Amino acid sequence: MLIKVKVYPSSKENELLKKDADSFELKVKAPPKMGLANREVVQTLSLHFKVPVSKIRLIKGFTERNKIFEIIGLSS
Repeated sequence: MLIKVKVYPSSKENELLKKDADSFELKVKAPPKMGLANREVVQTLSLHFKVPVSKIRLIKGFTERNKIFEIIGLSS
């Protein structure tokens, strides 16, 4: 399953908002440096979808706000 995530790094608190069936907005406390925000996004998605971190892969948007993740083991 592919999902689109718009990330807001360096936020005051972590918050996940579902915009559409496959689209989310995610505020994370981590700064966008050295992959810290991306790691926190993966951790949050892991908790939300109840899958291990190893089943979530960043496909597109490594250094951008708009990202596409693949979650292995979930159906659309």
